[in-house]
Amino acid sequence: MFPERFSNLPAYAFPRLRSLLDAHAPGGEVMHMTIGEPKHAFPAWVEGILAENIAGFGRYPTNEGSPELRQAICDWVQRRYGVPLEAEHHVMALNGTREGLYNAMMALCPEAKGGQPIVLLPNPFYQVYMVAALSVGAKPVLLPATAETGHLPDFSAVSPETLDRTAVVYLCSPSNPQGAVASHDYWRDLIALGEKHDFQIFADECYSEIYRGEAPAGALQVARDMGASPERVVIFHSLSKRSNLPGLRSGFVAGGPETITRLKQLRNYAGAPLPMPLQRVAEKVWADEAHVIENRALYAEKYALADDILGHVPGYESPEAGFFLWLPVKDGEAAALKLWQETGVRVLPGAYLSREVEGTNPGQGYIRVAMVAPKDEMAQGLTRLRDCLYR
Repeated sequence: MFPERFSNLPAYAFPRLRSLLDAHAPGGEVMHMTIGEPKHAFPAWVEGILAENIAGFGRYPTNEGSPELRQAICDWVQRRYGVPLEAEHHVMALNGTREGLYNAMMALCPEAKGGQPIVLLPNPFYQVYMVAALSVGAKPVLLPATAETGHLPDFSAVSPETLDRTAVVYLCSPSNPQGAVASHDYWRDLIALGEKHDFQIFADECYSEIYRGEAPAGALQVARDMGASPERVVIFHSLSKRSNLPGLRSGFVAGGPETITRLKQLRNYAGAPLPMPLQRVAEKVWADEAHVIENRALYAEKYALADDILGHVPGYESPEAGFFLWLPVKDGEAAALKLWQETGVRVLPGAYLSREVEGTNPGQGYIRVAMVAPKDEMAQGLTRLRDCLYR
């Protein structure tokens, strides 16, 4: 009586982690370094905007986002990427980007493309990509994103036959969990493949504002510069990481007019719009850049701290962006359990973020460590981790 489409999914990462660790006593003061939930302060003025608009909870919200919010998003995209967008035709507000990454597949993936459509995704990957593909009856094809490929998929290694059947490509840049950044040339080559083989690219850019050095290139920016089809690239952004507001559940999707029309149509029937007081907050937050610069400076201090503590660990790679460390170990589950039992530090086994393909799980030899705690607490956790696992 129940569908089979999700029957082979493993337990989600965090229930798996609880099953692995919680039967054992921690070996020290408990320190959570697993979930990518920002701990830096969000702008203090958010509270006042919410209070001013509290009556909005008494009304149904605007489905696709208020005109003011969509215009604020367009203005931000113009400032950040130099891409002009029209609020009415190119943008829709999201109740968090996970909703958008899932519903975009429901609204945009064709039922057939040379047979069962293929969805390409990196391995490791954000787990909603897989579930979205399965939900529409597409075949997920996982591409290794390993040290050998620069922690991004090598799309040039995909056969033309597979690319011809590909309907959608998911790509996260900066990547979760490795912190790798797709260069302008990388995006150009992928978009050129999309043009040649006629597939859409879902660019998950939620970590785009946490970086060291130059700001990461944007997929929409590269597509515009190439003169690609306006429907070729769909971008997803969020205030969770940029502005330390994961509980606001505010993001957006932007793309071509036909793409956004189809997403709005699905939203009319099955969507979960953002409450109006939260839309008013999001409108102001997208318009302010000062707090984003301050936030990025705090992460820069943490990058430097991680490099200082772990820089001599064999195989350590300092992330280009994002707020995760992707640390090499012999076995991720064994390392996470040892670390918990001996120090009380909780980290996530890398294999929980990836899947085995042809006998190999590319996350097996890693742990993911979130650098979201206050700096002093993070330094203590990384020191315990280093002394437990690498000495």
